[in-house]
Amino acid sequence: RLSEQPPLLCGERAGRLEVLDPDALVRVYAAAGRVYAVTEKGEHLLRMRLYEAEARLAGRRFVRISHSELVNLDWAESFDTSLSGTICVRLKNGGTCRYVPAIKQILGI
Repeated sequence: RLSEQPPLLCGERAGRLEVLDPDALVRVYAAAGRVYAVTEKGEHLLRMRLYEAEARLAGRRFVRISHSELVNLDWAESFDTSLSGTICVRLKNGGTCRYVPAIKQILGI
């Protein structure tokens, strides 16, 4: 049934609306009043609020690392705990994000 399927996540890039595979998303973030999804192919503008994207990605390995960013933990390469009171997440695509309690909880530290 169509009503039992999870809603699609679509993003706009280069004037085209594309269906996004949640597993291909590296991160989703809000900036300047807009929400963007980052994949290896680039950034896509989402026509929704960050909390709506978070709800659509619920049950997957996404964690909110700040008020304005969700990260796909499947894209996490390493966690740097050398900074006092912070955890930096190094992503496979080279991006780096900062500490949030949810990361500590997931890592069990």
